[in-house]
Amino acid sequence: MEILFVLVAVLMVGFVLLPFLRRRRGMIEQVPVDHPDAADPAAYGFARTEELDVRMPGPDQDLLDVLDVVQHTQDYRAAQQLLAGTPVEGELRWQRVQAFAGAAALELQQRPGGVGQTPGGQWLRVWRAEAPKDPGGAAVQAEFLAQQAWRTSTRGTDDFRIIMEEAKDACGQAALLSPDDPVPYVVELSVARGLQYTQSEFEQLWLQILDRSPAHMGAHLAALHYWCEKWHGTRELAYSFAEAAAARAPKGSLLAAMPLFAVFEHLPEVNLVRGFYESEVVTKAMHGALFAVHAARHDDPMLAHVRHLLIFFLVRAERWSEAMSQLVHVDGHVGALPWTLSPDPAGEFAVYRALAVAGYEANGGSPATLPH
Repeated sequence: MEILFVLVAVLMVGFVLLPFLRRRRGMIEQVPVDHPDAADPAAYGFARTEELDVRMPGPDQDLLDVLDVVQHTQDYRAAQQLLAGTPVEGELRWQRVQAFAGAAALELQQRPGGVGQTPGGQWLRVWRAEAPKDPGGAAVQAEFLAQQAWRTSTRGTDDFRIIMEEAKDACGQAALLSPDDPVPYVVELSVARGLQYTQSEFEQLWLQILDRSPAHMGAHLAALHYWCEKWHGTRELAYSFAEAAAARAPKGSLLAAMPLFAVFEHLPEVNLVRGFYESEVVTKAMHGALFAVHAARHDDPMLAHVRHLLIFFLVRAERWSEAMSQLVHVDGHVGALPWTLSPDPAGEFAVYRALAVAGYEANGGSPATLPH
């Protein structure tokens, strides 16, 4: 009889906890498309799930055109020309370096090579061999190596450290070729996390970036990872770093959104607090990000990153209309947090988008009332 009571108790606890465990960070159950409560994002002109581009957070047609040329011809020169014409100031160069490195890494993953086979990403190897003094190729190579370490090796192993050391050397070479460019130092922020730089070493690296581009949003996001408690800092250090960046943000800078990224990095794995996404800390961070989006230039390359994270939080907070206002600006591209943490970024984004549409319509919204 006692065993029966124990089994009943376990079942009751399971039924109580199951709904909460389903609310883990970044995970919302999808409503089947044929369910009567399912909304129709297509009615708002949104892209179909299979059409969502997972490569970038927002549009960059020049980059897409060049990527297509490079991958079809395996000739690096279009990429070389695009980076040569991209100023070292601002965020665009960093995003393009990431995109080229990611494309080469994905090609290598799909075609690792073998007997009689050319490995994927061969164009990057040719680029480095034929133009060793080109700063763009050097930066892409450094980022490629850093991505390879995180993608293909286990942190703490000899293989991981060897590839990260190669990435560190490549960062140094890229920095020598373009002394004013912050990108090689931004790449090294990822290396610093992998090689476990001390806080003093990391701060020296950070000063190199501040000397070149003190308001670089991409650099701040990369540095935030280091200060998080899951890496080499604490929640308090991460929040302090983000809030300091927001406080000194120049007019029109998206750095005012940094606290929202700090909140995201420290979301609980299991949320048992009802109304967490309406809490003061989360609400304040969301308002800072909304202010940053409103004040930013419409062509700021980092704007889409902030909008994507806002969609996550606004849906969680059931602020449907505001979520829809962000969706209309970024729909079609999903290469940003939080979607890229999922094995299926497009599918994860589509779930949140469907929830936003359903919530918007449940509160009287329609395609006709949605501002563009």
